[in-house]
Amino acid sequence: MFETWNAAQLSKIGLSRVGDTVQIDIPADANIYAMTVGAQMAAGHHDAPAMIFETASGALEKWSFGEIDQQATALAANLRVRGYGKGDLIGLHTGMRPETAIGHMAICKLGATAVTLSQLYGPDALAHALNHCQASCLLTTENAWQTLRGGAAERFPHLRDILVAEGAGPEDDLSAILRAPPLPGFIPQLTGADDPALLMYTSGSTGMPKGILHGHRVLASYRPSINLFFDLSLDDPDAVFWSPSDWAWVGGLLDMLFPAWLAGRPVVTSEARFKADWAFDFMARHKVTHTFLAPTAIKRLAENPDPKADHDLALRVICTGGESLPSETLNWAEKQLGVVCNEFYGMTEVNHLIGNCAALYPRKPGSMGIAYPGHDVRLIDDEGNEVAQGEQGEIVTPSTAPTRYLGYLRNAEKDADMMLGNWMRTHDLAVRDSEGYFWYKGRSDDLIKSSGFRIGPAEIEDCLLSHPAVAEAAVIGKPDADRGSIVKAFIRLAQGSKADAALTEVLRAHVRERLAPYKAPREIAYVDSFQMTSSGKINRKALRAAEEG
Repeated sequence: MFETWNAAQLSKIGLSRVGDTVQIDIPADANIYAMTVGAQMAAGHHDAPAMIFETASGALEKWSFGEIDQQATALAANLRVRGYGKGDLIGLHTGMRPETAIGHMAICKLGATAVTLSQLYGPDALAHALNHCQASCLLTTENAWQTLRGGAAERFPHLRDILVAEGAGPEDDLSAILRAPPLPGFIPQLTGADDPALLMYTSGSTGMPKGILHGHRVLASYRPSINLFFDLSLDDPDAVFWSPSDWAWVGGLLDMLFPAWLAGRPVVTSEARFKADWAFDFMARHKVTHTFLAPTAIKRLAENPDPKADHDLALRVICTGGESLPSETLNWAEKQLGVVCNEFYGMTEVNHLIGNCAALYPRKPGSMGIAYPGHDVRLIDDEGNEVAQGEQGEIVTPSTAPTRYLGYLRNAEKDADMMLGNWMRTHDLAVRDSEGYFWYKGRSDDLIKSSGFRIGPAEIEDCLLSHPAVAEAAVIGKPDADRGSIVKAFIRLAQGSKADAALTEVLRAHVRERLAPYKAPREIAYVDSFQMTSSGKINRKALRAAEEG
């Protein structure tokens, strides 16, 4: 699709051509600060709006790029006086607040590494992450820290410095540090593409969180795909960015906050918990044009059949990832919400492999999209052999993939599990059609083996969601003595629908007729809500564990 693009067009989104091959440009000096706030300062955008924070009372606090830069320098200088610098790990536990965004820029200026810690973590998960990486400095907030303050020395033995925003305790006041004038003589120490920038702990849906280390190269390597899934409109002059996804995760941080600043556009944020009506009001209030929403969040929004009748929305682009987007949800977004909705696929370890860009090629509802430029994506069987077109295989990419991580922190066993020969594994299953589109079939560990059939739960969930009675669905394999496993569906019903035997049979027939008889759920359970992982996905592991128990 890029055959007709000239060098300037390719360069604008971070690509170049070598012979007949398009590749992703990753300069040796790529640095997250230099690509975002630093680039805006260099371009003279000191007074351009960078961030708007809506407080719990509804008040608005605003920052320009110049103010972000000044406060980041003040914090970096303070941390340097405390002895922190290149290679040090600094925990960011400040949630969806300005201190998180400013903290990232300050840590970049130090040449240090940011440890992204979600406030959704319970005390045990937070202690595991901090003790695993042995970070000695933590930035947090009073609301998050007040329940952890007692016994902190025993729970977090490696912490030496704790800076608390809006603090009411004995710790140093992060808010005052940010407001103070920078100490004189501070000179940033910006590190390069392959130097550590981010230590991101997984959501812990399969065991305790694991530390994934990324270099500064990560933002440069994401740049082309960011432009594509934002439909080549990243730098629209009126663009306003927002996402409810936690800034401790890739979706909120690398797919939203940093891209907004990469484009020199403002991001709005709030600590409010996501609810559909609130989200519509928030987006209308702030004239949000571009958002990252996990599929679960879009499903919640889609329970409103006509949102534009109730809300004056400026929204025009949704990018989504993290799990498969049902075709019915895509159709709602584009027809009822009137937006472009581009799904993309990857994982924290190696991201943005596959996706969509409606501005360049058609989407197929239910498809993940095609391999993004600069990426080599294959499907292989259990022995590492490529499968034929139309056959199911595991998604893999070469170990030299441009968006690859630096490695897991202190977890060689997990690093080895990511590799099969020269391939980086995803443990995700898909089929590729004759036009190069990928169709997600589920995790290899979610695969249901029933009476000799290999059944992916994703297509059954998609089929169930196409029925108007279903608001959310999760499908697992339930152990069965005769068949090995049977298909069991958990369903949260749409408003006005009634759970009874008649509906159960209607839903079974719905799957039987549209997919295949052997894929129809043998059991259906109705739930009021689902347990979610901290990254916003339905916790299927918990559902499986309950059935196995």
